[in-house]
Amino acid sequence: MKTPSIRQKNSIATALQPFVDNHSLAGAVTLVATKDKILDVTTVGFADVARRTPMRRDGMFWIASMTKPMTGAAVMMLVDEGRLSVDDPVEKYLPEFKDQMVIAERDDQHMLLKRPAHPITLRNVLTHTSGLPFVSALQQMPLDRLPLRVSVAGNAMTPLQQEPDTKYVYSNAGISTAARVLEVVAGEPYEKFFAQRLLKPLGMKDTTFWPTAAQLRRLAKPYKPNEAKTGLEETTIGQLRSPFSNRRCRYPMPGGGLFSTARDVARFGQMILNSGTLAGRRYLSETAVREMTRRQTGPAISESYGFGWQAGEGWSGHGGALATNLKVHWQRGLVTVFLVQHAGFPGEGGKSLEAFEQAALQLRD
Repeated sequence: MKTPSIRQKNSIATALQPFVDNHSLAGAVTLVATKDKILDVTTVGFADVARRTPMRRDGMFWIASMTKPMTGAAVMMLVDEGRLSVDDPVEKYLPEFKDQMVIAERDDQHMLLKRPAHPITLRNVLTHTSGLPFVSALQQMPLDRLPLRVSVAGNAMTPLQQEPDTKYVYSNAGISTAARVLEVVAGEPYEKFFAQRLLKPLGMKDTTFWPTAAQLRRLAKPYKPNEAKTGLEETTIGQLRSPFSNRRCRYPMPGGGLFSTARDVARFGQMILNSGTLAGRRYLSETAVREMTRRQTGPAISESYGFGWQAGEGWSGHGGALATNLKVHWQRGLVTVFLVQHAGFPGEGGKSLEAFEQAALQLRD
């Protein structure tokens, strides 16, 4: 493989720096990798705009819904072991879901319930086609305030909003339900299985639901457009309870609770690009990787989604609430990681991801 030139490597910074200069992007850490090597890591802008603190390569970010494909991978490990099937009804493992109802009619004064055509399945909850809402009535902001067992019990008590398999509705409740099935079948807490079977073996030492004080010192500040939409102002991570390091008041959120770094996210992406292996160790079967990253939503549904993964044309990946992004580009043989902390962008800042990806893909051209 030809080594990228300095000019090529600088092309990512060249593509992103204008967004920093016009105050539509605070800063970013980007990474481009093949199956077995890191091609490029680029930092632009600031982790703290007011203090002019430069972004660093090991900067920490709340990756939010990028947690979903990682949770999906953990679930598929049990599928590989024959302990689960994606077509099993959830109630097989979580009896509280028996007799769950679906809303047939409702208005301002009444709600009519009926039995769904079939109980929701693990496939449904992993693909956002279960009929569960984004969160149950129990699971209000912040989204990490309840133990997984309690929040999923709330999902079971919540009527389905529509028949399973008929509509795609993005649902943290569904992913949490899949994670609860995992911990019941595994016989250990979701977060313990997740760390022991995925994070630690992959060397993802900076990926955690509870960043330490040292890791929090590397956390990039989140930003949003100012009122005039002409620049940026600091904001908060409102979906999570602070302090983020406190295990006594915060619980793991399988659909969006992780903090991580570009290197760590890339390790996970490389394992997927390698069809389930990395550095000589197998984590998932080729079949599991293929099934989780391809379209699983039916022809009547416009959204293309796998088991915790968005499934695009030639790529699989996922974004996060603060505009982070991971993609596995199958035909190019690349993993791209884009880490920022933005609750929206002023001006054309939202085009920064596309600008990065265009420059990144040129590293293999």
